[in-house]
Amino acid sequence: MSTSKNVQMILNGTITSLTTVIPIKLDVLAPSLIVQPYEQKQLSVLIGLVGDIKGRLILDTSTDVIDTIGQAMFGMSIEGEMIESFTGELGNMIAGNLCTHLEQGGLSLDISPPTVMTGTTKFYGFNKAFTLPVRFENGSTLTVLLTIDE
Repeated sequence: MSTSKNVQMILNGTITSLTTVIPIKLDVLAPSLIVQPYEQKQLSVLIGLVGDIKGRLILDTSTDVIDTIGQAMFGMSIEGEMIESFTGELGNMIAGNLCTHLEQGGLSLDISPPTVMTGTTKFYGFNKAFTLPVRFENGSTLTVLLTIDE
């Protein structure tokens, strides 16, 4: 299968995974191709992808968005050290759901343990990357970054 078809499957699978895992109304905006570096502003989780395609899935957001998602999922505020812990777990849930969805389409992927990053961070070292902006009903955003290693 071609890289472009795999990328399209992963982007579509990511949308499915986001809407399955996150119990908040969200709108996924059009993806775009970006060049390095990508700059994170506050909080993100990185999950490595290996298998039929190699790359990284990065969920870039804010502590407010993580708190909002946590409240929707668990009925309680996510604060303090729990912010980073839940961010990693949310990345695991979304990436794991993505892999399960892609397996049904014939694409085999495994994921790495999550790496949570806080503060301003620049990401380098990728050949191609796609951003998938997500807007929640309260106007807050989450950006999915999919990097592809060839």
